[in-house]
Amino acid sequence: MIRLQGLTKQYGSFTAVNRLDLDVPKGVLYGFLGPNGAGKTTTMRMIAGILRPTSGLVEVAGIDISRDPIGAKRRMGYIPDRPFVYDKLTGMEVMRFVAALYGQDGPAIAKRSEELLDLFELSSWKHELTESYSHGMRQKLIIASALVHKPDVIVVDEPMVGLDPKSARLLKDLLRAFVGRGGTVLMSTHTLEIAEGMCDRIAILQHGKLAAEGTMDELRAQSTHGDSTLEQLFLRLTGGLVEHELSAILDD
Repeated sequence: MIRLQGLTKQYGSFTAVNRLDLDVPKGVLYGFLGPNGAGKTTTMRMIAGILRPTSGLVEVAGIDISRDPIGAKRRMGYIPDRPFVYDKLTGMEVMRFVAALYGQDGPAIAKRSEELLDLFELSSWKHELTESYSHGMRQKLIIASALVHKPDVIVVDEPMVGLDPKSARLLKDLLRAFVGRGGTVLMSTHTLEIAEGMCDRIAILQHGKLAAEGTMDELRAQSTHGDSTLEQLFLRLTGGLVEHELSAILDD
């Protein structure tokens, strides 16, 4: 459902994403991991059509986003890492505005908007301006609005940030149910326990390149320690500090 081929993004002499090849199949919750600055958010913004690649291909549901950006975006819901909403719109107005961007309106959208706002416990705030919403409420509204047009693919960057435990669990269940019904999710997160517990496949990005990819079993098979946790695998692949290095720093 998502295919990247030779995807590259350069800012002057700096290469943020370097000839990245990736295939995210239909019906898979795919974890996209990497340290800060690895190129995850840049990649997701290129998939969402927010950034234009320097070179390479992005396909969503078989549609080349550079050739048919509207067609590709119609199939996708994008949840960014920062919940930006228009402060002078109400929660319900945000939902209808986003639906209208996808060419959808009418009683069916109004009903779906009501259902999604109720699911995320925002019904009592739906006629309040979003300037009065907390960070967590804004995050829930962004998630709800990304689902309003019934996408086939969801691209979500750090989805749990700002959510209370109940809302975080709801989102986990929602994403798993979405995948169970044939949807596809590409999810970036720094919370490795979430990725290990939720994701069917995982890619680890380092310096804009793919360092490892596969199921947890496949990732463990690539390691010299077959029983490694995702955290241990991640640190080995991305050069995280090991115990003796920490001890040396603390003892200095």
